[in-house]
Amino acid sequence: MIKAVQRGLIAAALALLPLTAPAPAHAADTLPLADAVAGLRPATESRDGYTRSAFKHWNAGDAPTDGCNTRNEVLIDEAVEPPTVGPGCRLSGGRWWSYYDATWVSSPGALDIDHMVPLAEAWDSGASAWTSARREAYANDQQASASLVAVTGRSNRSKADKDPAQWLPPAVEAHCRYVAEWVGTKLRWNLTADDTELTALSQAAEACPDRTVTYEPAP
Repeated sequence: MIKAVQRGLIAAALALLPLTAPAPAHAADTLPLADAVAGLRPATESRDGYTRSAFKHWNAGDAPTDGCNTRNEVLIDEAVEPPTVGPGCRLSGGRWWSYYDATWVSSPGALDIDHMVPLAEAWDSGASAWTSARREAYANDQQASASLVAVTGRSNRSKADKDPAQWLPPAVEAHCRYVAEWVGTKLRWNLTADDTELTALSQAAEACPDRTVTYEPAP
């Protein structure tokens, strides 16, 4: 009788255990740039139905209680000399390095926060099939340092929604870094690349043989 009760208690305890083990955390991967480019999925792009408002930004950022939105959190994080943070997360002072055009910037208002892979390009490359919540996560991604970049407004406007087949940073010395961060962002978010883009990325990889790409898949 006692053994039967014990068996019943054990069975009840086992029933309360989760049926599956928790999924392991995504691990970061580091690849030579050429191998990373080869890992991109080729596909034809389509901008049908795109609107910028499909990607909600800027939201309350990674620290919703700090009073700063994603834009200001990125500015604070990327500042070489930190700005003063006033009421309402108003920023003043500080100093930033815009690596696209090798320019020092000392006014927060002179900076744009660039989406490494522009929102329209992300839409073309697979984000059109995402939920609105995932598009918001993409547009405010601070978990990968390359996703959002503080750069001069003129360089961001020059880039617009172009891919590396159409635009590279004015600072030639920035090209290898830029292409690696572009590829890493596409791999992180499982975005595709069209044939023209892949050709340009492959040529860039040949010119940057020592460059690696480190990325962690987005959750």
